[in-house]
Amino acid sequence: MGEQTTPSFAALVQRYFVEHLGQHRAVSPRTIAAYRDTLRLLLAFAETSIGKPPSKLALTDLNARLLLNFLDHLEKVRANSVRSRNARLAALRTFLKYAGHHDLDALGIIEQALAIPMKRTDRPLIGFLTRSEIQAILDAPDDATWTGRRDRVLFSLMYNTGARVSEVIGIRCCDIVLEGQPAVHLHGKGRKERCVPLWRPTVALVRRWQRSLGANAQDGFLLPNRAGAKMTRSNVTQRLDLAVATAARLLPSLAARLISPHVIRHTTAMHLLQSGVDITVIALWLGHEDTATTHMYVEADLSMKEQALEKLQPQQARLGRYRPPDHLIRFLEAL
Repeated sequence: MGEQTTPSFAALVQRYFVEHLGQHRAVSPRTIAAYRDTLRLLLAFAETSIGKPPSKLALTDLNARLLLNFLDHLEKVRANSVRSRNARLAALRTFLKYAGHHDLDALGIIEQALAIPMKRTDRPLIGFLTRSEIQAILDAPDDATWTGRRDRVLFSLMYNTGARVSEVIGIRCCDIVLEGQPAVHLHGKGRKERCVPLWRPTVALVRRWQRSLGANAQDGFLLPNRAGAKMTRSNVTQRLDLAVATAARLLPSLAARLISPHVIRHTTAMHLLQSGVDITVIALWLGHEDTATTHMYVEADLSMKEQALEKLQPQQARLGRYRPPDHLIRFLEAL
């Protein structure tokens, strides 16, 4: 039996995209495109920096110094945000972890590269709507028109499920269950599926909408465009903008807000949290793999409560958080 040869860098890249991502992990085309773009940027940077064309590169050329210089290049030359920089680094880490299993000679350099930390970034306070604001948006579409009735179902499903735009426009009629325990099956990121219960008002809207679509639409999209095809992201954003503009006539506070479909997703999570729903249930509801992602809603809720408390304090009083005594300081003070 012959000794296994170490694959070239070019062969590793090809196997990584075709076999590992495409077949073994079965990631979405969007994810493959993001990883591909990251590697293309890196290879172009490496060619300029060390004078090697991509086909001549070795895995050992991708050392920590080169990667750090590449990340600096993204921020300073390409004017990428810290979030974009971190997303590129995450994509490179995924490739290097795969490559480390196939090129043991480069393992030491790969370990140093994997030790490059993500950059910390300020996380803005989550924007969400009050119950009266979201209700005004849900009621805004004109119930006398076909698009208005569809939009009412669209926004109600978005608020009920906290679905991403790609998930809600991908719902087919057969994904909806209205009998027994009403629910909708959502097809999420990474080809993951989840089932979300439907509230009674949502069920009533969906049932009436399905009757208007007719029996022939059973295999079609629940929320099609005028041509009967799948709605686009820009479609949804445009319809939401129109609904917000209409709702702002009743609630002028909405006119000054920048309300995207993702704000409705945040609104669902915050309202569930404020209603006492456990954070692990909210994570399942939204399709979060890690409850750490969902924890930002807890932080936002606590921040709002602190701000409310500050308004109740006398102007001369300073509101501080409780700090438990430091054991080391207490020991020193007792000497």
